[in-house]
Amino acid sequence: MIVVNDLHKQFVRKGKSAGSGWAALAGKLGLTKRQPESIKAVDGVSFTANDGCITGLLGANGAGKTTTLRMVAALLEADQGDVMVDQMLVRAGVRSTQSRMGVLSDARGLSPRLTARENIYYYGVLHGMEMTEVEQRTRQLAHWLEMETILDRRTDGFSQGERMKTALARALVHDPQNIILDEPTNGLDVVATRALREFLRWLRSPEGGGKCIIFSTHIMQEVERLCDQVVVIAQGRTVARGTVPELLQQAGESNFEDAFVQLAFLHPVNAIAKDMS
Repeated sequence: MIVVNDLHKQFVRKGKSAGSGWAALAGKLGLTKRQPESIKAVDGVSFTANDGCITGLLGANGAGKTTTLRMVAALLEADQGDVMVDQMLVRAGVRSTQSRMGVLSDARGLSPRLTARENIYYYGVLHGMEMTEVEQRTRQLAHWLEMETILDRRTDGFSQGERMKTALARALVHDPQNIILDEPTNGLDVVATRALREFLRWLRSPEGGGKCIIFSTHIMQEVERLCDQVVVIAQGRTVARGTVPELLQQAGESNFEDAFVQLAFLHPVNAIAKDMS
């Protein structure tokens, strides 16, 4: 189980230089100072993701989903708030919590010179697993993900679906109870998307271990078909949460896309106040 409590994250970057003319030239030469800009990427995100449940983080691009998941996975330090994983406080570099999470980032990050098998083995060793255990777990994952035929191919040149399968197997090699997926269906075709959806449903089930799964997306259909509960994020804040039927009821809509627009953009303050009551 993952409990996220009031996460905040702000980034500071150099301001933009003047667009043209002498002012722009002076900026490029370092003769003028750029004023720093503060950007609030996450401004109060809270939710609970239970075991045996797929929790969807739904928001438009730039809403703060990826930054939130990076803080949950201890890849980024929060300015405020905290994350509990299986009743343990998450801190960067603390193995006891990181070993309980499997993280699939949007970047995938496969080593192109290694085979799929070697990419998976490498992560298993990083998690302190014995090689016999890594080998057994790799065979198991390759069977479940139907990737036996690509195990000994270098990942350079893999299709999006093959890259996703390899990255997911790598994230699950140590059999974590909690799985964090940042927009995993990006770039996948219909067949690969359906296969991923079925695999996640199985992982959620008692037979698959009753995993706690957090799944971020901006695709309405994925949420409707896959998620047991939904957390709507807009402008870095949690603005609504509940099941799909509950969110439809909160928004007073029959179409989920219309409900999302209503909750995230038209009346977000009212939506979260109603949800919290």
